[in-house]
This record gives sequence, C-alpha cells and structure tokens, in this order.
Amino acid sequence: MSEAFPAGGPVLARTSEGKAAEVERLIAPSLAEMGYDIVRVQLSGERRAKLQVMVERHDGGGMTADDCAGVSRAVEAILDVADPIAETYVLEASSPGIDRPLTRRGDFERFAGFAARIEMRMPIEGRRRFNGRLLGLDGDLVRLATESGDFALPFADMAKAKLVLTDDLLAASQAQS
Repeated sequence: MSEAFPAGGPVLARTSEGKAAEVERLIAPSLAEMGYDIVRVQLSGERRAKLQVMVERHDGGGMTADDCAGVSRAVEAILDVADPIAETYVLEASSPGIDRPLTRRGDFERFAGFAARIEMRMPIEGRRRFNGRLLGLDGDLVRLATESGDFALPFADMAKAKLVLTDDLLAASQAQS
C-alpha cells in the first residue's frame, strides 16, 4: 500500500492535496498491487484540467513507456468507474525523473547527500526557501546543509521539495541504470 496511506498510521507523505488526494486514495491500492509507488498525484489547469499521476517502481528499476502505459490504463479504468473528477481532464502517467519531487519521508533518507530545494509553508528564521544538501531525517525534521548553516525543517510544514539536477545526481542515476 502507498506510504501516504499506511493502515492506522499517520500520513507520512505530501503526495497530493484536495481532489488529487481523493484520486490517490482510489488508485493507490491497485498501483501498489501492480508494483508501483505513487510519488505525486496533481490536478492542475483551468481551461483543460490535467491529472498527473507520477509513479516509480517498487523494485527501484527505471520506468519504461510500457510501465507508464500500464499505469495509465489502470488509473483510467478506476476513474471511469469512480468518476471523482466532474470536469474533462487529460490523464498523464509519468516517472518522477532525475530531479524528482520529494514527497515521502523516506525520500529524504534515500536521497541524503544530494542537493535539494525546499519551500516551507511558513517562514523559518525569516526564510521560506532553502537550497542545500540533504542530510537525512531526525524524527519529523528534514536536515539540510546550506551555505548559511544547517537547518532542521519540519516535514509537516513543507509546501514542496525536489532534488536539484547536479553532476552528482546524474552520475548516481547513470550508475543505477
């Protein structure tokens, strides 16, 4: 089951909000059975809505076009029955990419040592935006080394976070392939 919705446990991820969270609850069990973890579900666009379902494989392998097509077919079938989105929308199934969003607590441990950009909902020491090297987790705090010092940022107060494309990240990605 998706890390965002553990049985009886607290929410451990910021993978979706609003209507997208409802969609995530509907599709997460099926995608987990298929071998995928949800990275993010996002509903955007005013004129023509776009539902983006970003997933990665449980086994850590790279996503293929066939993986995305299978996810798209499964999500489409579920949403055709449940019909949680009233307006017309375009469905996009994708991989997170190299400079991926960081949405689950485990992402901050998994990608410790790499550069990240984090935006907070509320200012910390007068700042909302932080750029630096991930140092992992300390309880519910994401540790980040920046040019102006180390910070412990509350996971629950993050608006968004993502990896920054660097030579180190590219090298690590190529080594996994």
